[in-house]
Amino acid sequence: MLRGLYTAAAGMMTQQRMHDTVTQNIANVNTPGYKSVNEVAHSFPEVLISLMNGSDGTQQIGKLNTGVFAEESLSTYTQGDLRETGLQSDFGLESSLELQDPATGQSYPFDESGKYVKADGSVVYRPQAFFTVQDNDGNVRYTRDGSFHVNAAGQLLSSTGFKVLGSDGQPLVLNRSLDSMQVDAQGKFLYQGKPTGQQLQVSVATSPYELVRRGNGVYEAVDPQKAGIRNLTTTDAASVHQGSLEGSNVNTAQSMVDLMTAQRAYEANQKMIQFYDKSLDKTVNEVGRV
Repeated sequence: MLRGLYTAAAGMMTQQRMHDTVTQNIANVNTPGYKSVNEVAHSFPEVLISLMNGSDGTQQIGKLNTGVFAEESLSTYTQGDLRETGLQSDFGLESSLELQDPATGQSYPFDESGKYVKADGSVVYRPQAFFTVQDNDGNVRYTRDGSFHVNAAGQLLSSTGFKVLGSDGQPLVLNRSLDSMQVDAQGKFLYQGKPTGQQLQVSVATSPYELVRRGNGVYEAVDPQKAGIRNLTTTDAASVHQGSLEGSNVNTAQSMVDLMTAQRAYEANQKMIQFYDKSLDKTVNEVGRV
């Protein structure tokens, strides 16, 4: 009986975490470049149920899960819609990067979620492009939020105040007013149609799920080599759009469904705990007294 009580309690905690994750997604539906988060649940080790079958040993009946827990939170790196803002300091990233199978030389046919499952069951994810910034401690970070601004010193800063890096890996200090310059699809700054020698550093994460969220739409590559960090090339299917911002990729309709599902599952586990509580109360106060 206590095993069922613990199983229901584990279910409640898992559904509460899923509810909090969906709530976070809904709260960031208007955040530029925000990537929705999905909670991944995993069951506790399964228990094999057996029945004694006389001298012949035991007979296998089946398996029973002993609970569930929220294992990890995974970002969904699908492309968000681009919306025009008219501000020269806003930049939107649009990418549909490809990755070739080293065995066949053909590009992987990624699905809408940016995932491809090989014949052996292994999963390959679509590479993703990011703006490259430097935090206040000098660490390199990555973001899809291109709502930048220029400070009094001419430095290009992100919405969180981080320094935006140029193609040379150094913080960008603009030599002209941003309102008088244009930025092409490769992130190069142009003045009167001519390159100024400055360029946004757009980085590509070949394995984006190796990135770690650091809050405010910023990601960290703990192991850049494992994440496959490299610079964007002219052959990559990615482009920078000045005067636009990438919106959140949160699906509000699906989020509301997930929210209600988590709530109903939480209530079901709550009812089970109440049932076990009443059963234990009856066992102790009535059956035990007899």
